[in-house]
Amino acid sequence: MRRPFAVAAAGLVLVAGAGAAACSSSTSPPQHALSSTASAAADSNPPGDIPDTQVYVPWSPPGGGLSVKVPEGWARTTQGPATVFTDKFNSVRVERVHATTAPTVNSVRTKDIPAIRAASTHFSLVKVVDVQRRAGRAVLAEYRVDSAPNQVTGKRVALDVQRYVFYKPHKGEVVLTLSGGAGADNVDPWRTVTDSFRWS
Repeated sequence: MRRPFAVAAAGLVLVAGAGAAACSSSTSPPQHALSSTASAAADSNPPGDIPDTQVYVPWSPPGGGLSVKVPEGWARTTQGPATVFTDKFNSVRVERVHATTAPTVNSVRTKDIPAIRAASTHFSLVKVVDVQRRAGRAVLAEYRVDSAPNQVTGKRVALDVQRYVFYKPHKGEVVLTLSGGAGADNVDPWRTVTDSFRWS
């Protein structure tokens, strides 16, 4: 069975206040990790698009099992079982979750989304759908939330979040949660990251 999702969901609010997400009946949560430095800088510099010149480098966790390309130069932090790469209000969160059954649109809607909503500020669901990536099928949840408050000013920034749940028998789930400033045009960067995901 999958782990409880609520604990993971709380992590997102702490990180960037919105974001990443747990797996479809798993424990990963919404997450948009922001380092304290990036958080402080974001107040005067509104979150923007990831530049077209951004370079991506492959990353795998110490135990292996997966690989994914992440933006080069972004700060990396560990949040429990998850690894988060951040730059200002942009983040990529990667987490493996124990699961014995594949996620579905319905399981994400009924189990994951309520936990994410409860752990977020100003949560607004956009959609939950099946999508295809190069590694195969994934369940995508798109939503908007507020970031965690800036440590200096207390201000929050609205974030657009894409949460992908990949599943493979005997390997469980991998949840990729991508977040950035609301309205930023990060379609191509997020596609680069999610299409780069591979089981290993």
